[in-house]
Parts: sequence; C-alpha cells; structure tokens
Amino acid sequence: MPLLGYSKWENFHKVLKRAMIACETSNNNVNDHFPELRKMVDIGSRTKRETIDYHLSRYAFYLIVQNANPRKKSVALGQTYFAIQTRKQELTELEYSKLSEDEKRLYTRILVNNKNKYLFKTAKEAGVENFGKFNNFGYKGLYNGETAKQITKRKNINNDVESRIK
Repeated sequence: MPLLGYSKWENFHKVLKRAMIACETSNNNVNDHFPELRKMVDIGSRTKRETIDYHLSRYAFYLIVQNANPRKKSVALGQTYFAIQTRKQELTELEYSKLSEDEKRLYTRILVNNKNKYLFKTAKEAGVENFGKFNNFGYKGLYNGETAKQITKRKNINNDVESRIK
C-alpha cells in the first residue's frame, strides 16, 4: 500500500477489490492470489486488534498496479514496467516461434542451465553444503515426493552410460 503511494486503507482497499474482481472475472481463484491473513496489531495502551492482511501473488500485484491510480508516480512506473515486460515477452515469443525444434530444445536447455546456475549460487550463498540432498528435495517437490532414484526406477531409466551406448 505505501509503496504505491496510498496512505489510507480505504482508498487502497477500493483498488484491491477492483483487482480481485478482475481476477475472478478472468476465471482465476481469488483465494489463490489474494489469500487473507489475520494478524494482531498494536493500537496503543498495550491493546491489540485483529486486522486483515494479504499475501499477494505476483499476478495479484500486477492486477493491483493495473487498477491503481496512475497519477501516483510509483503506480505509473509500475504500469510502465509491466507494459515494457509484456512487450519484451511478446517479442521473445515471436522470435521463439521461428526456431526449429532442435533450436527450441537448445534454447530451453540454455535457459534451464542458466537458471540452475543462479539457483545453485543462491543456495550456496544461503548456506547449502549438500547439493545432492538439495537436488533430491527439488525432485521430491516436483515429483510428488519421489526421490531421483525412485523416478529413475519408475520410468525404467538406466543410468549406466555404457548401456546407453550399446
């Protein structure tokens, strides 16, 4: 709210409600993108009151910026940012559609490789030391709790390089 230049909850709440309507009208679940959280806040004299807060998704924030007052500088900058990023994505998709299947596969491999480098760099900075275990937890998250070994077995994948050459 303050980051977008709103000082009164009543004014921001109107923007929030419009964003929720846009979310619902677009056949998205509002609770997935605007989940309500209840928290206690101090109101003085050692008294607390329960208040509503929201844990916004990226999509929710995008809708809020679209529905906010463009006369506020931070809102105008946000709207401009999203417009530029949308155009960049359109151009990327246009260029991508012109690639052959082999070029698309190579492009995707490069993207995944770069994202993995970033992931491992961030993990290392966060103190991860056992990257085997780190990877395995990643597989568990992606494959419904299965480890890399379980996935390999279920898909009947032989990891022996020599057997793949034969």
